[in-house]
This record gives sequence, structure tokens and C-alpha cells, in this order.
Amino acid sequence: MNLDKTDKRILKNLSADARQSARHLALKLGISTVTVLSRIKKLEKEKIICGYTAIIDHEKLGYLLTAIIEIIVKDDRIVVIEDEISKFENVCGVYDITGSTDTVIIAKFKDRNGLSKFVKSLAAIPSVDNTITHLVLNTVKEDFRLS
Repeated sequence: MNLDKTDKRILKNLSADARQSARHLALKLGISTVTVLSRIKKLEKEKIICGYTAIIDHEKLGYLLTAIIEIIVKDDRIVVIEDEISKFENVCGVYDITGSTDTVIIAKFKDRNGLSKFVKSLAAIPSVDNTITHLVLNTVKEDFRLS
């Protein structure tokens, strides 16, 4: 699907504030509410808009540790393992990557004990050969919205 300037402006505004009404967005962009609604519906149908969510400060909820975990898999079960890992509660992202590591996970934990149990549960998955865990010291930016 080709996105025109209006589609891009709608996406940018929804990324900044998905709670704004179509009417408010239409006024802001200088187009009709019907146009905004039909464009949003089209973007949802094409799976460009996959859902709406709140941006949460995980630290305020007690998730003080962010870990970036590399996984090396023994055989051709990467997709199965990634699918299994993506269901874990603490996991925020699972990436199938190039290079010497097969998969990278970003996960959040309340304490070291939670992280330790998680890493041990990863190591217990059949076909997981090795894990390499990195702890984030400071988060400079964590925002997956494109501007």
C-alpha cells in the first residue's frame, strides 16, 4: 500500500496521541472527519495500524531492570523457540537477527532474582545452546514510534 502525505500525517498524529478523536484530528489536519475515519479504517485493514496502546513507564511499576539477551540456537528450531519466548510475560521484544547470534530479546524485570529465573528458563529450553545477557545501565531513549 502506498501512503500519501495525508496517511503519513494521520499516522504521525496517532503515534503522538492515539486517544484523540477523529474529529479533533480532522480539525488539526484541515480535512473532514469522514476522511480521517475512512483513512484510519484503511490503515487498520492493511495492518499498518495494528492496535492502540498506552506508553507505560515500566520503572514506576517496579520493573527496574531491562535486559538485552542474545540467544544462540543449536538447530533449525529458531522460529519455534522465538514463538515460545514471545509468550513470556516479561518479554517486550523478540528479534530474529543476522550475525553470530540467532535471536535478541528485550525483557524487563523487577529484580535480579526475576532476571536470574528467566535466564535459567531460557537455558532450559531444548535447542538453546547459549545465552548472553546484557543489563541496561541507563535508558537514554526507549520509544518505538517513528517521527
